[in-house]
Amino acid sequence: MRTVDRKQRLKFASHASVMIHLRSGGLRAALFALLWWILTDGAVDSWLIGVPAVLFATLISVLLLPAFSCSLTGIVRFVPFFLWHSLHGGVDVARRALHPRLPISPALFGYRWRLPPGLPRVFMANTVSLLPGTLSAEFDEKHLHVHVLDETAAFAEALKVLEQKVAGVFGLELVGRDRGEE
Repeated sequence: MRTVDRKQRLKFASHASVMIHLRSGGLRAALFALLWWILTDGAVDSWLIGVPAVLFATLISVLLLPAFSCSLTGIVRFVPFFLWHSLHGGVDVARRALHPRLPISPALFGYRWRLPPGLPRVFMANTVSLLPGTLSAEFDEKHLHVHVLDETAAFAEALKVLEQKVAGVFGLELVGRDRGEE
């Protein structure tokens, strides 16, 4: 068995990190260029302004949002989940709003994170609102605080499923205990 000294590990980690950033920057530049092309209806003369704009947008994007990995399988599984729950959530809220007795029992629920800090948590907090009768109120290091329209509903289980789907999008495995109201 061969041992790798610290200098070699740093060199490898540095090379891998650079490759991740280059791949991320290249993908972002391609997406910004595509967006520019769509917005300008493919006008060739617009690239005089477009190239600097795409490069600037790419630079700002890389500085503000570090490189991250995602799973194509997780994304493919998330899209139908997202579409179905968006539709179901909209119908549920409309039904409650139009119901003569206004069947709501609002509450604030603390959901303990299993996702790592950063983009996965932000993504989940923004996605929570698609679940029927829920709205992300705020989050901190330990909890996502969710406003619910009906505290008797099984929203805790829905949050667990959503967290698993978000973990799948980012190619993560959830660790830690099951959570509940705290």
